[in-house]
Amino acid sequence: MESLFKTIVIIGKYASGSDSTGIQSQLLELAQHLTQKKINIFIESKTHHSGKFEAFKSIDLEDVGKEADLAIVVGGDGTMLGVARALVNFDIPLIGINQGRFGFLADLNTSNMLESIDEIFVGSSYKDKRMLLNSKIFRGSKCIHESLALNDVVVRSGSRLIELKVSINGRFLHKQRSDGLVITTPTGTTAYALSAGGPILHPELEAISIVPISPHTLSNRPIAVSSKSVIEIDVVDMDESYLSVDGQLKVPLELHDRVEIKSAEKMITLLHPKDYCYFEMLRKKLNWG
Repeated sequence: MESLFKTIVIIGKYASGSDSTGIQSQLLELAQHLTQKKINIFIESKTHHSGKFEAFKSIDLEDVGKEADLAIVVGGDGTMLGVARALVNFDIPLIGINQGRFGFLADLNTSNMLESIDEIFVGSSYKDKRMLLNSKIFRGSKCIHESLALNDVVVRSGSRLIELKVSINGRFLHKQRSDGLVITTPTGTTAYALSAGGPILHPELEAISIVPISPHTLSNRPIAVSSKSVIEIDVVDMDESYLSVDGQLKVPLELHDRVEIKSAEKMITLLHPKDYCYFEMLRKKLNWG
């Protein structure tokens, strides 16, 4: 059966210190397999530069939306997060192949990736829509930074406790002294928020979770609010603090800065094999019985 996708870009983990030999062989195997199916293949430019992919065309990540109708990401959740943010405006579905040891987004395994991808290509797939967060930092009345997050936005202290005032839709929630706050999508509830004691939210829930990090008052508990909510965090007292986006972007904060967080207008689409089950994934990843 003919593939539903005509042009595909392959993106790999190319950071120094990664198992470059292993991932290059997997990327090459994948590219050759797709070429045999008469699919037009691009290799993302930094990935292309990191390996021996001379037989394939190179493309910059910012140009993927103009050429491709699917992106396959080989690496892990960190690679998936960066690619998802970069491609969110192009409505290109993503397939994640987990080359690492632990992954919630990149769920295909390198050992059976070709069989799984073939199934997806002929329409035997599960479309998984995921929300993102839009975060802005205001210094006075001026917005000094804006970014998107698929997992979470974290307001974090440096070395000492930070005092934050939190409001939801203009209504005061609380002030708290803690190591910070994790504001997370359902996707991100299995990341930093989970280790901070937050709940796991199913990806289909339209909700945002607010999770304190080591609060000074033990009665400060995680809370989930509607995805339509606007969350405002004012930095009331601090020695040093910063805003972290998906653990990949880090922006220093100053006293009296205000962080505004709400759901982004656009979502990303992940493609899984048709028999994908979120609860089975949780059992495997978290070693549940």
